[in-house]
Amino acid sequence: MAEQRPAPLFVGDDLALDFLNSFAAPRGRETEWLANGADLVAWLEQAHAVPADVAARFRADAASGALDAMAAQARELRERFRAFVGNHAGEPLSSTALRDLAPFNQLLGRDESYRQIAAAPRRDTEVTGGDRDGEDGHGALHWQYRRRWRTPETLLLPIAEAIGDLVCRKDFTLVRQCEGPTCTLWFHDVSKGHVRRWCSMAVCGNRAKAAAHRARQRPPSSA
Repeated sequence: MAEQRPAPLFVGDDLALDFLNSFAAPRGRETEWLANGADLVAWLEQAHAVPADVAARFRADAASGALDAMAAQARELRERFRAFVGNHAGEPLSSTALRDLAPFNQLLGRDESYRQIAAAPRRDTEVTGGDRDGEDGHGALHWQYRRRWRTPETLLLPIAEAIGDLVCRKDFTLVRQCEGPTCTLWFHDVSKGHVRRWCSMAVCGNRAKAAAHRARQRPPSSA
């Protein structure tokens, strides 16, 4: 019997880094969460990157093969972004980094998004990343960003937007990789004092604590 794939890990504190972590080896065993088109739609919905009704519509058309092609493109974009993060993580970005981001700009150039006046959500209402609600509202009404999800390619646009937000609006010096010896997960360190070391305590932090405890309990070797 084939081993069941674990649930996706959303530990990056950033959608772009969670996308990077959609292929990872948190316990030393590589796992691919974007193996096909159905996987891509499921991951985007779990990441709150697309609205549920959009995910359902594309899932109904999964047999066409177009979604599998988008999953392949998503994996290619992910590995381009992995190379970018590996080259720049922990350092301030300069304008020279723009050259490496060209594929994402090309994708964003095909977007069909627009804004509408809408009722502002309650503070306790979860916002779907695919709608990208604005932050410029103060009263009962606000701008709401929407998108025309015409083709499977639009499924990649929230990811390209998240990458743009990470490189343009956030501190790239706080992009870090888990210190677990076999872990490949990335995260944006938003912890107090920026002292985060692990993807999560449950995955790698507890393993490191257990290893340190065993080391302390080990009797000193005789001369």
